[in-house]
Amino acid sequence: MELRDIEIFLVLAEELHFGRTAQRLHVSQARVSQAIKKQERRIGAELFTRTSRTVRLTEVGRQFRDDLQPVYAGLHDSLERARLAARGITAQLRVSLLPFNLVDLHPYWKVFRTRYPQWGLRIRQATFTDVFGQLRSGAMDVVVAWLPVEEPDLTVGPVLCTDSRILAVAAGHRLAERESVPLELLADFPHGTALDVPDYWEDSYLPFHTPRGRPIERIESAASDNADELIGHVGMGDIVHTFPGHVTRYWGLTNIRWIPLPDMGTLRFALVWRTEAENDLVRALAATVRDLGVLRF
Repeated sequence: MELRDIEIFLVLAEELHFGRTAQRLHVSQARVSQAIKKQERRIGAELFTRTSRTVRLTEVGRQFRDDLQPVYAGLHDSLERARLAARGITAQLRVSLLPFNLVDLHPYWKVFRTRYPQWGLRIRQATFTDVFGQLRSGAMDVVVAWLPVEEPDLTVGPVLCTDSRILAVAAGHRLAERESVPLELLADFPHGTALDVPDYWEDSYLPFHTPRGRPIERIESAASDNADELIGHVGMGDIVHTFPGHVTRYWGLTNIRWIPLPDMGTLRFALVWRTEAENDLVRALAATVRDLGVLRF
């Protein structure tokens, strides 16, 4: 099997979307489909179930992914270390972001790179698919995640930023002209659902119940593993959804209205890493964040 085909399979297993996989790998959707079909023919079983709206791993696909990930990661890391060594870089720190404000957080990355020119720093946007699994598998060294994070094998580092909460609704939605929305009212509308995250962590972002105990509905068809797809469901009027306030600076969408949620507390985003994998690079990034302090939006 070609290395590129393995990469296509693993990225599709993460993105669960042919278009995003093609975009991320800079290939055509036809190339992605061709690679997956070739692998399925060789294995003799489907790796993904596909409908007009969803892509999901089969049991065989999940096993194949779990077997391939460490092998591919080891090979990829070896190649990356060789490339970095050729540029005089001795190690690389991989950071995955759940917040969307990469530009706002640029001061941290700039200072880190200035202080430690011998180390590389790779930043990428995270999806909600098995966020902590990225740390546990070694695919990422650090995740910037909202708090609280209460995982016994993970360390919570310093807070980078805090942000207020807003509700996204379609421009024609009956909430669209309100100046604010109380938390209790969220029970009247369906929301997207997060994938593969602990219940306590999802509840801290969007509670499962209102203060009066009414359930806040999530719908599977609007799974929020990808922000662009999620906001598309909002714009179509299928759901409403909560976001950190900084998204209004990055999504200039005429079909979306952003409404403050004063009843919801601010989100705090912090560095999180696997305790056993802590190293000099992780400690250096944490020290950089502590030195610069918390950004508030």
